Amino acid sequence: MSPDSTPSMTDAKVIEAAVGIIQRENGLVLLAERPLGKPWAGYWEFPGGKIEADEMPEQALKRELLEELGITVKSLYPWLTRSFDYVAKYNAQGQLEVPAKTVKLHFFTVTEWDGELLGLENQAISWQHPENLTVSPMLPANTPILTALSLASVYAITNLHELGEALFFDRLKNALDNGLKMIQVREKQLFAADLLKFIKQLVALAKPYGAKVFLNSNLEMTIDSALELGIAGVHLSAKDLMELQKKPVGMLCGASCHSSKELAKAESLALDYVMLSPVQATLSHPEANLLGWDKFSALIAGYSLPVYALGGMQESDLQNAKLHGAHGIAMLRSVWR
Repeated sequence: MSPDSTPSMTDAKVIEAAVGIIQRENGLVLLAERPLGKPWAGYWEFPGGKIEADEMPEQALKRELLEELGITVKSLYPWLTRSFDYVAKYNAQGQLEVPAKTVKLHFFTVTEWDGELLGLENQAISWQHPENLTVSPMLPANTPILTALSLASVYAITNLHELGEALFFDRLKNALDNGLKMIQVREKQLFAADLLKFIKQLVALAKPYGAKVFLNSNLEMTIDSALELGIAGVHLSAKDLMELQKKPVGMLCGASCHSSKELAKAESLALDYVMLSPVQATLSHPEANLLGWDKFSALIAGYSLPVYALGGMQESDLQNAKLHGAHGIAMLRSVWR
């Protein structure tokens, strides 16, 4: 029997753990195989371990990575907090091997460390691309984590209506050459035929770079037609999010959020990411009440989905956004400069 999720496990013990997403600049992440003698031996996971009673999650992770891998963490960012329910595991004779438990995992992205990475607990380790694993099996609890890691830290929103077609596609090509991997189409001024032509051009240009293209739900286009065009996903407006009953299948799905209520709805639908705005002043909505970084951070504390900070973002804001718990930043104007 493998780990599984259940709607309610009130009798299960809750264990808090800190987990490290140790990531290279090229996007590869470190995975470790659980060694013989541990529950779920042979399964692959992200390194980390149990948080002791006198520890904060960050302290626990630094200690665990030193003990497990021999590294001293120099730089890390808070990321997601997710809970997973594991059913009891029995052997072939029906004897209990591992009792049911709920694990609350505090994920951090580790970007700098000192020391050579070694499997100090006789565990195999391997650098892997989140979208193309060559090791298995993975603990099922890690599936949404791998999906989240496939999302880039910079998310661009198209600005055709301000730049014009020639300049926009010139800037898009330049951005793709410089590593842009996520683009949302949000051109409400286009009629159906022009919108379709624009999307086809954008997808064709983005495809060789492996960049993901999303359609804003305000556009007059069905999910089926979006899939036929090679679109990676759909981005829901806050209004459409609150009306949605079930996450679309077969594609990634994100949403715009401005409040704790909207964040909770996106979480309940198990969406793949959210945008939270407005963090800073923006030309699009000059009258909006700004969140600021402190409220932004407070709203997503302990949140389970990747969050993009939106509103007045510059590329120079990326590190600050991550320090406040964001997965990345979303930009409408500055990304095309």
